[in-house]
Amino acid sequence: MKRSLILCLLLLATMAAHADRVRVKLFSNNTVDLINVSFDLGLYNLYANDTAMVAADLGDGKSVELTPNGRKVHVAIDGYDYGSYDSVTFAATDTACILCLNPRNIKNRTYEGNLIVSVGKNGKLHLINDVEFETYLAGVVQSEIYGTESDIFRVQAIISRTWAMRNINKHKAEGYNFCDQVHCQAYLNRCVRPDIMLGTIQSCGQTIVDSTGNLIDTPFHSNSGGQTANSEDVWRSALPYLRSVSDTFSYRMRQSDWVKVVNEDKWLNYFAHTHKLNTGVDSIRRELLTFSQPERKVRLCGIPLTRIRTDFQLKSTFFSVIYDSAAHRITLSGHGYGHGVGLSQEGTIRMVGLGISYDSIIRHYYTGATVHTDEDHPHTYVERYVKQIAQIIEEDKLKATQTKSKKDDWLGRLFRLRDREEREEVYNPDQNEIDGDWQYDW
Repeated sequence: MKRSLILCLLLLATMAAHADRVRVKLFSNNTVDLINVSFDLGLYNLYANDTAMVAADLGDGKSVELTPNGRKVHVAIDGYDYGSYDSVTFAATDTACILCLNPRNIKNRTYEGNLIVSVGKNGKLHLINDVEFETYLAGVVQSEIYGTESDIFRVQAIISRTWAMRNINKHKAEGYNFCDQVHCQAYLNRCVRPDIMLGTIQSCGQTIVDSTGNLIDTPFHSNSGGQTANSEDVWRSALPYLRSVSDTFSYRMRQSDWVKVVNEDKWLNYFAHTHKLNTGVDSIRRELLTFSQPERKVRLCGIPLTRIRTDFQLKSTFFSVIYDSAAHRITLSGHGYGHGVGLSQEGTIRMVGLGISYDSIIRHYYTGATVHTDEDHPHTYVERYVKQIAQIIEEDKLKATQTKSKKDDWLGRLFRLRDREEREEVYNPDQNEIDGDWQYDW
């Protein structure tokens, strides 16, 4: 079996995204002045300035150290100096390739795809992951939500895909599509869990559209506290699909409730000094000390709750005030975590647990919106991909207590599984078998 036969079946869900690959800036909130690159799976070739080969077949056991040298990237492989270049690119020789990135004084991460490294205007390393679109989405889903049910990940994948397709050129002027932080979407590692990839691939070709068929904005938050917010109550625009809805599914979850205690003087002085309120006026003082939100409100004494949340570093704007006159303190009794607009992730987790379908969950949080499925995406390949990952998940359950090695990574196992399946399909007993056609070093 030729490698090209495998490649034609690999992660073809990316076709449905209308963007085969994306470029993501890594460690965008960090300053990277040295990084060590190693290789967890597959082989990489290293190119300088996009064309000149620096090194070939970099794999397990190899180590590349990159540092800034003026406006160039200095390369050392296994301790040997390989020179400095305007940019260097680690190019994967196959889809099943994994890089381990270990910057100095920053927690290491792993990513699939290619890595492009240059030196930014600040004199530090600038790292871009050039990766398959759906592979990127799976990493986002893993970074953005917790859970164990595939439909949880399916919902998150659909809203993350919709956002990405709406914002594909967000950082175009800077030479990449997205950053790896919440300014875009968190992308803090490759997807290491097959169940998350399963949910992502099950959502292949699915996005969320409004009544006119246009992609919607898909904000989400950790927990609504029991009621989501209107978009104009948090931001400027009133969008018809971002309406406040009752959300009892967010009750009794990790981030359902919170409490913060504030000194009475600090609370009152904040409104007096920052917002110039006369806290000596009985009506103003009474409202500040007895404010209650049985349902979401927008302002307290005319002050936007979003501003108060920011200044007091509160988990949400959905809080009530409890005044203890004897102790001269304020207790802010709050609900939820996040801005409250759009989808509640913990509400989603609860709804999936109750057996509510993924599309019903999306319709609940995005008023009047629907899930659109691109009929052009490759159903056969996606179904096969889902079946194979489901098989790997079942195998993992049987070996839950066993220690895993790099060779047990789900991506490598998927490729070995496909190798075996393809071999059975094309094997001709009358033809001499060439070992190299079937045996690969993973």
